[in-house]
Amino acid sequence: MIGWLQDSWDGANGWIFETLVQPALYALGLMAWAEDAFEWIDFVLFGLVQVLVVYAICRPLEAWKPVEPRSDQRSIRTDILYTCLSRLGLLPLLAFVAFAALGSRLSGWVAGSGWVPPTLETLFPLLREWPILALAVYVAVLDLGEYWRHRFQHRFSWWWSLHAIHHAQRQMTFWTDDRNHILDDLIGAAWFGAIALLIGVPPGQFPVVVVILRVAEAMSHANVRLSFGHVGERLLVSPRFHRLHHGPLGSGRDGKNYGVLLPVWDWVFGTADFRHDVFTETGDARLPEAMATGSWGQQQAEGFRRMGRALAKGFRKRAARRRRTA
Repeated sequence: MIGWLQDSWDGANGWIFETLVQPALYALGLMAWAEDAFEWIDFVLFGLVQVLVVYAICRPLEAWKPVEPRSDQRSIRTDILYTCLSRLGLLPLLAFVAFAALGSRLSGWVAGSGWVPPTLETLFPLLREWPILALAVYVAVLDLGEYWRHRFQHRFSWWWSLHAIHHAQRQMTFWTDDRNHILDDLIGAAWFGAIALLIGVPPGQFPVVVVILRVAEAMSHANVRLSFGHVGERLLVSPRFHRLHHGPLGSGRDGKNYGVLLPVWDWVFGTADFRHDVFTETGDARLPEAMATGSWGQQQAEGFRRMGRALAKGFRKRAARRRRTA
């Protein structure tokens, strides 16, 4: 199954390059960029697949049983812009530029040293014989990593200054999933990629893992009155479960319901709230209005300003402690 998906993906990628991109590069005299362009297609095509899958699943759910009417179309359009930039444009471009050279150097260093990094499959050979089980393990480990990244976003004041953009949205929909500061997104991409590299997620399974977590995260933000019940809420994160996180329970260091796909991490680490029938209002009224209803640029600028103030405050506190102990 994985092999068939990989072959289909490679075929679509090759067709787009040969039919659309390569002739354009030739006409513009830019064939020196052909290899980079071929790899770039992967980013755009994969982002497009994610957006289409999420829309096909989540939009009918929101139309079926919304928690609240869509009254703030302007803010929703801003969230759609976030998704387009994150999945189809700005973030993939920055990730490509930032990590392509680093990945090449790292691979060269590992190959030259003769050291073979341990992976889950080398530690547990059974996973090589059961690819579906291996996929499930990879998803669970990466989901645990995302849980702790989310906890840290709330724990450190400079990081919360960026993540607050996500919590400022009062009209939450499945598009809100991508409503993040660009620096926060880059940190998240590096975090996720590092864990995937560390546990040895195979290239053929990595896109599947990403889509699973992406769909789960988008659905958890959907404007749909949906709970999975007493048992289901403990197996998968539902829109109700995560909506509580975007209400009064989600601000500051002592928030609840951080999970992306599996609520088990919230249960294990004491941050779960399993109330079934509560669908709270969303948004943090303490945040600046620019973060809630401003344009994409205004929200990004406000995030940088707040992060700068948080870092400066932290430096002052540390300097004061050093003076007291000197």
